[in-house]
Amino acid sequence: MLNKFPLLFYWNFIFLGQKSLFPHFESAEMLALAESLSRDIVRVTPDVKWESIKGLENAKKLLKEAVVMPIKYPKYFTGLLSPWKGILLFGPPGTGKTMLAKAVATECRTTFFNISASSVVSKWRGDSEKLVKVLFELARHHQPSTIFLDEIDAIIGQRGGGNSEHEASRRLKTELLIQMDGLTRTDELVFVLAATNLPWELDAAMLRRLEKRILVPLPEPEARRAMFEELLPSVPGEEEIPYDILVERAEGYSGSDIRLVCKEAAMQPLRRLMVHLEENQEVLLEEGLPKVGSIGREDIEIALKTTRPSAHLHAHRYEKFNVDYGSQIFQ
Repeated sequence: MLNKFPLLFYWNFIFLGQKSLFPHFESAEMLALAESLSRDIVRVTPDVKWESIKGLENAKKLLKEAVVMPIKYPKYFTGLLSPWKGILLFGPPGTGKTMLAKAVATECRTTFFNISASSVVSKWRGDSEKLVKVLFELARHHQPSTIFLDEIDAIIGQRGGGNSEHEASRRLKTELLIQMDGLTRTDELVFVLAATNLPWELDAAMLRRLEKRILVPLPEPEARRAMFEELLPSVPGEEEIPYDILVERAEGYSGSDIRLVCKEAAMQPLRRLMVHLEENQEVLLEEGLPKVGSIGREDIEIALKTTRPSAHLHAHRYEKFNVDYGSQIFQ
């Protein structure tokens, strides 16, 4: 490992005439940690547009005013109106929290750090908090940047759990809180965008630093219809897709559940075709394969019966958390 350090130092300074990949670090160890974290930088734009996310208008508006507008029009966001540096996306699983984060990165063209617990947790003593420190230094170096902490409850749950909480975990949480606190005291365009399905398990100190808390709810009827129309488009000359039935029966389904319903419905005619091919033992070249049939009402019914909603169990808890801590737009 020691033999790599001179090469890393060389790598840090070869970018003559342009911004270096890494900031200046005091030790080769910190530079090595920075190299490992740089793998979590999404170097290609996620290419997720606001239009590709159906519904969630309130969440989009809040994200735009919290992240997009301060980057586009920094003149207005100074003093008391300095941008929010910490944003929490919470809600049932499969509702589009990660998609919203990618849309922010696409819209703002920021350096996007896609961070999970495995990115900042190390088995070596002291390395976890160093990784957190290096992460924020990298984000400042590449600003404007967005640090996306997916499933943040796995990183910083409630502290004070007695003997069940390991010392290394406490040090990691403390360093993350210190680094986030430092962001609010500077004009640097570094945003922390966190997502969780269990917001009530977050530590109170982290909630304070995540100033904007945005509920990403289950899709409304209009959003459900838009999803079904996109995933199961009507084909002229074939049986019309019963969108009204789908929208009504899919109440309580997340966006991910709706996609599974559509996939299951599309599989029904393919299953019938596969049975036919197997019964007749036909061996055909790819260009000679028969066409898959159209999706009928019976296929829709089977898909709805076999695909159950997975995200409705804690709906009331999300609503209560939103009332107690959430951000809203009142116009």
